[in-house]
Amino acid sequence: MPKVSQAHLDARRQQILDAARACFTARGFGRTSMTDVVEASGLSVGAIYRYFTGKEEIVAAICEGSSQVFPDELTTESIAGLLEQIRGRDGARDHARLVAQIYAEAAVSPALAAVVEGQLADLRRDVAAKLSGQDPARAARTAEAFVALCNGYSQQLAVRGDVEPAPYVEALVALVDG
Repeated sequence: MPKVSQAHLDARRQQILDAARACFTARGFGRTSMTDVVEASGLSVGAIYRYFTGKEEIVAAICEGSSQVFPDELTTESIAGLLEQIRGRDGARDHARLVAQIYAEAAVSPALAAVVEGQLADLRRDVAAKLSGQDPARAARTAEAFVALCNGYSQQLAVRGDVEPAPYVEALVALVDG
């Protein structure tokens, strides 16, 4: 029997994640069944379960696979660029809605909460590291608020659609400048 390449396995896994992401965005986690993911992926039930034990594991993989390119420094321009990057993604509202659902699911799933908390902790560390001129305790507090405000912007995109980032940029710059 011919051996399946790692590239093929990776492509199938990504096919499942893409199908699940589309289903979750359209229907939400609670209204998406594994049957929906199977149908959307075009794969068999067995193929899906070869890669994932269930829906919660798929959600965690989607969450782990998302990344945000963070600026090297926190200037007005770089902060505006960060929010424009969030706003300008293909399907920005769909992505923001998916993030909102991931957060909601993390509230009731300890395994997913651990993934989300790890990502948030990494973001807070990145922000605090860029505030090296501040007292470490103040930098940590500023980083906490910075990440919360960025998440608030994403939530606004999820609910309201296209949201002008200028007021968020102004608030984030005020936080960084102290």
